[in-house]
Amino acid sequence: MNTFPPLENGDRLSSIEYEKRTKNLAPQIKTELINGVVYMAAALRYENHGLPHSYIMGWLAFYMANTPGVALADNTTIRLDFDNQPQPDALLRIEGGQSRVSQDDYIEGAPELIVEIAGSSASYDMYDKMQVYRRHGVKEYIVWQVYDKKIDWFYLHEGNYLKYQPSSEGIIESRVFPCLVLSIPHMLDRNLAQVLKILEHNLNSDKHREFIDQLPNREK
Repeated sequence: MNTFPPLENGDRLSSIEYEKRTKNLAPQIKTELINGVVYMAAALRYENHGLPHSYIMGWLAFYMANTPGVALADNTTIRLDFDNQPQPDALLRIEGGQSRVSQDDYIEGAPELIVEIAGSSASYDMYDKMQVYRRHGVKEYIVWQVYDKKIDWFYLHEGNYLKYQPSSEGIIESRVFPCLVLSIPHMLDRNLAQVLKILEHNLNSDKHREFIDQLPNREK
């Protein structure tokens, strides 16, 4: 029987060794491989991670429920290359798009949208992970910097991430997922009901119906 040393924060591993070492970890232990380095999350607090994470999931789940052919995942490992297996807080992908689900139930390739809940702008979510996502073609990247009370939404343009500028009402709309709109002020105020009300209004449109019609794996 093969035995492996315990995984530790800062270990430098290949993706093959990383998968061997994480296979028997408890599901609640979050680990990532970023540029060949293992990151293990500390205990997550309620106000500064659990609650904003739940709001993001609620917002994205509402969009997915109304958009056949789009799939949502929570804390799911992504195989990007031999040095990178991140586990983002949330991801939204087009089924039949630029990522796929492997036979052993991992996502392989870059989802269209990734969301991370970060402590602040000093988090590695804003640096190392952001560059990994950029290099692999994640089309949009959202970082909620909880302590700084800001949400940045980036889109990929000619190989670089540019930041969306909200409308005068503080609303941003995805370029990849039409009618996926986010009211930044209401989300920062933890007013999910108003966030979803604005989203629902936009989903009831010809623009959204046309997007569903052209999705590769939409329900017939």
